[in-house]
Amino acid sequence: MSDLTPFVVKISYSAKRKRTVSARLEGDVLLVTAPSNINKDRLEKIVEKLKGRINSRRQKARLKKDRPLEEITQKINRKYFENKLNVRSIEYSHHQKKRYGSCDHVTGTIRISSRIKDVPEWVRDYVIVHEMAHLIEPNHGKEFYELVARYELAERARGYLMGMTGPGFSDDV
Repeated sequence: MSDLTPFVVKISYSAKRKRTVSARLEGDVLLVTAPSNINKDRLEKIVEKLKGRINSRRQKARLKKDRPLEEITQKINRKYFENKLNVRSIEYSHHQKKRYGSCDHVTGTIRISSRIKDVPEWVRDYVIVHEMAHLIEPNHGKEFYELVARYELAERARGYLMGMTGPGFSDDV
């Protein structure tokens, strides 16, 4: 998240507040209001958690401003799937820690790990092709890999992802 503009945290204490901490972002300033009797260590942990949430929201907003995944998916659908697939939604997810993508073949919903945002486009496209192939073939059988192999850079992209994969990651996309 180093590409996000850092923000300044300003904390104000309120005698009226008894238990809760509130925060709002105004420009690049995070305004935090806390009870006057709060433990400083506890407040520090709360502020760190709030900063993480805000950075996550900012990252998600930045990803949405980039070339829309829907547009990329439509192009891939035309080129590799004869425009026959119905992807109801596709979006980046910050919650995928052990996979690069996931597909619910019943609902037509695809999630792409936000970590994929920083890989070359041809690798990102492979992940999308892989997940779209699950709309036809939910399992990783021979038919599934025949669908994925339509993407001419599939093996190269798999190699790239294997090189990125650290301990605890699924060897599947």
